[in-house]
Amino acid sequence: MGTALPPARTILARGLRLRCPACGGHPIVLRWFRLCSSCPSCGLHLDRDEPGYWLGSYTVNLFATEGAFVTYFVAALVVTWPTVPWTLVLWGGVAVGLVIPFLIFPFTKTLYLAIDLCLRPPGPPDLATPVERGIPKPVAPTDPRRTR
Repeated sequence: MGTALPPARTILARGLRLRCPACGGHPIVLRWFRLCSSCPSCGLHLDRDEPGYWLGSYTVNLFATEGAFVTYFVAALVVTWPTVPWTLVLWGGVAVGLVIPFLIFPFTKTLYLAIDLCLRPPGPPDLATPVERGIPKPVAPTDPRRTR
């Protein structure tokens, strides 16, 4: 990956498609709740090597969930007005509040990474050699003549 990033719209679209926002490489989602630690194509460290980095994605998730809840609540009121079934609206709201965060979890992680890349382009530490957890680092071959 070069030093120049594409336009913000491209970066955000890549993030929403669960691809690396910087280069478009994939796959970066290993499982629904787990991302690679680095992009397999460009080597971008997806946590930007900062402790607590993903708190921003949790904030994006919270805002999106609140937006879904407000949309559900207003739609329920508009559709059922004037005899609103409040118990049904209550339990529907609980369902929205419990289900939506899990459904959008990986999207909010990659979207937050995209937002962060738009505001703070990657530097050399962000593109250092990618290392995946659980995969041992390569070891230099040993010379069999030196073993005694």
